[in-house]
Parts: sequence; C-alpha cells; structure tokens
Amino acid sequence: MFSSKLSRRAVLAASVVLTLVGPAAAEEVVNIYNSRHYGTDQQLWDGFTKATGIQVNVVEGTHEQLIQRMKSEGARSPADVFITVDAGRLAEASGLGLLQPVRSPVLEKAIPAHLRDPDGLWYGLAMRARILAYAKDRVKPEELSTYEALAEPRFKGKILVRSSTSVYNLSLVGSILAADGSAATEKWCEGLVANMARPPEGGDTDQLKAVAAGVGDIAISNSYYLARLAASDKPVDKEVAEKLAVFFPNQKDRGTHVNVSGAAVLKTAPHKDNAVKLLEYLASPEAQRYFADVSLEYPANPAVEPHPVLQAWGPFKQDPLNPTLYAKNAAEAAMITDRCGWR
Repeated sequence: MFSSKLSRRAVLAASVVLTLVGPAAAEEVVNIYNSRHYGTDQQLWDGFTKATGIQVNVVEGTHEQLIQRMKSEGARSPADVFITVDAGRLAEASGLGLLQPVRSPVLEKAIPAHLRDPDGLWYGLAMRARILAYAKDRVKPEELSTYEALAEPRFKGKILVRSSTSVYNLSLVGSILAADGSAATEKWCEGLVANMARPPEGGDTDQLKAVAAGVGDIAISNSYYLARLAASDKPVDKEVAEKLAVFFPNQKDRGTHVNVSGAAVLKTAPHKDNAVKLLEYLASPEAQRYFADVSLEYPANPAVEPHPVLQAWGPFKQDPLNPTLYAKNAAEAAMITDRCGWR
C-alpha cells in the first residue's frame, strides 16, 4: 500500500497500469483521489485492506487539483473513488458529470437521507457543525440564538469569521438563502459585515484563537476545529479551548447548519465493485469510530457515538436541509457576500 502526493503522480500511474493487468489483479485494488488534508486517514485505508484484502492506492491533492485532473483524464482516469470535504465540492464534481449513482442498502441504512445525495451520487461520511464559539467571560449563552441574529447591532465589533470565499461559509450562506430568501440573506450579510471585529483573515482555528485573545467575542467555526484544540496535548491549545464555550444556533427553528466529508464513485471507475465496498466500509462502525476519535468529526452513522469532547457539548438539532440544496445556492451566496463586502 502506498500514498502519494500529486508531485509523484507518475508513481500512481505506474502502479495503476500494473493493477489493471488481468482480472485477478483488478479484484484486489481500489484507487482513491483524496482532498481531505489529514495524514491520519491512512488508518482508514489500512483498516479497509485488513478487512477485505483489497489494496488501496491514494493520490492526495487540493480539491481544485483533483477536479482538474479527473476532467483532463476523462474516461482514462484510474480513479475509482473521490473523497473531499464540503457538500459544495461534491456537488461540483456531480455537476461536471464525474460521478455515478450508487445504490447500496448498506449505505442507505447507515447514512441518513439528509447527509447523502438523493440520487446516490455521493454519501456523507462525517459531519461538522457550523457552531458559534464564544468567550465565556464576555458573552452569556442566553444572548445567542440564531445565525440571523448575529447581524443585529448589539453584536457590533464582536464577530469573527473567515473569508466568504471559504466553501464552509458559502455553504452556510447557501443554507440561509434556502431558509430566508435572497433579500433577507443580503440584509443579514450586510449586518454581519458591519459587526465584524476585524476583516476576515486566516482559517477557523485563527478565529477561535482571536476570541481567546480578546480580538472579538464570537467566532463562526466548524465544530472539529474547536474539538481538536480541546483534545490537544499542547497546553497552548487547551488554554484557548478553555476560554471558549459552544453554542448551536437555530435550535428553536430549523436547526444548526451541518456539512459533510463525503465520498463518491467515479463514473469511469475501473474497479466499481471495490469502490462500493470501500464506501460501505467507511460507513461501518469501525471506520466511523475513526472519524469520531481521530479527526473529531461527528460520525455520519447515528449508531456511532461522537468523541467525548463533542458529547460534552450535548446533543443538538441539525438543519435537515439536504446538502445538494445549499450547494446549489453557492453561486448566489458568493455574489451576495461579494456585494455586501464580506471578502
């Protein structure tokens, strides 16, 4: 088994040529294009090989690099499975005609309907909630309620959030569009920008650290960023996490926005059966424990408990909006955030 970066594409290409020789060899391999940026994912591939005897070959790169590669390779692509973060990116691959539907009773039982494509083009494997992380000493939880409320004047100078170009924020705005419509979403965006403690900079972890440092009072962040700080062995990370508390927005109406890490089978997959087996394995309790305990995401399979750090935050109501719908709103979300000055 091996894992390669895009700079070593020739290595995978040579390996794929070898694995495609003869029917016996074809039954023993699956090729993954993976844009999840977690080196620990190797544990998943090792577990799959141990369970099935199927060799896993991995090409890693950014979402943009892998999409471009699949497009340029066309029918000649050796890729069987595409794995990425955010439903918007899965929707992009689907819109480009790169994916094929998979109907699997195993997957449909393990993954709730609102975490998978209605036509089986992709399946969510792990969730991340778009939470509000607030300073314990400066904000009372009863002051918080919804994403929409963050645009109210009382939060002026208190909000920290990364750039609107982040796919995480485009998906969040896409979900608000689905709930509130274009006019209300644009007005909300204008209010949010007016309430920012500083112009957006850095990623979600940077927003959390900035709240801990007193730059602002409330950060919009994916849940696993704070969970990793809380579970870290580094005192500096724990110190940040200890200053923050979690609030799940919109619990009295539609629920908190959730997004997914997900996987799909390529339309041109040379090893489709093995690809489906891989997706089914990734939805299994064994693999879902990895998403819970190592990457600190919420397992997509509701039969698997979250990591203790996430459990300590308590249960929450999820927005049941299917990711395909808020991903469809991404283009309009980008135009709205651009117009209202959320750079």
